[in-house]
Amino acid sequence: MTPDAITESSNTPSWNAIFERYRIDLHNFDAEPFLLSAAQIGEACQHFRRPSEKEARILCKQDSRADRPRAFQERGLFILPVRNGHYAIVKGEGYVDIPPITSPLQEYQSDFPFELETAQAGNSEMQHLDRAYALSLIRHFTADESLVLTIRGRKYTPPFDFVVGEFEIETDGVQTEVDGGYEGANQVVLIEAKGGNATNTIIRQLYYPFRQWQSYTAKPVSTLFFQRTNDNEYRLWHFGFDDRQDYNSIRLLKSARYSIALPYR
Repeated sequence: MTPDAITESSNTPSWNAIFERYRIDLHNFDAEPFLLSAAQIGEACQHFRRPSEKEARILCKQDSRADRPRAFQERGLFILPVRNGHYAIVKGEGYVDIPPITSPLQEYQSDFPFELETAQAGNSEMQHLDRAYALSLIRHFTADESLVLTIRGRKYTPPFDFVVGEFEIETDGVQTEVDGGYEGANQVVLIEAKGGNATNTIIRQLYYPFRQWQSYTAKPVSTLFFQRTNDNEYRLWHFGFDDRQDYNSIRLLKSARYSIALPYR
């Protein structure tokens, strides 16, 4: 995992104010994370006018390395929610690369009997994921014909702890959102769907739901990353965690890219 070059994020001025207010630049991140609350963020940013400049839920949404403010990028930091309205700023690698898929494009032959016209309205990652599931592409990629949709939307995690680098993090009641969750006879599959061509993503979006749902089932939990490109290519990456207690033990297990062919075309 190689950090990207420093980019200028729109949230940099707000985070500069937060760092100055709480003297975070003087904190020893090699010793421990810095704990911060949504109330503190709001207080430090109250002089800003736009919600995107002062609301914690927006300022703490840093889904890619480039979404981090300059102060984070320069110090090798990332942010994790630990409780509802409470965060930990951590030094370490918080993101995983989404590598290009170099294997040949596969033509997936679906036997679905009709066109899904409503799936063509709009261009959201959710509708593309739903279409991939309806046409059984998700079942094909996972080699599991028994998968059915059982998980979707926002929920709160049970308590769990984990390790990031040398730091132990304790969490409880953190809100997660799964774009698609599927249970089969012998596994549970969770999918994070993104539009465009993301080159990296915060591990938290895969790890927190993995830990959450692993606590509810004895079945193995698989975590997938999904993209549908503008040229109608469907891409899937299967990530696993070698150690469920280790946030950074993530590794790529499998990837593939598909075009979908339907029998009536």
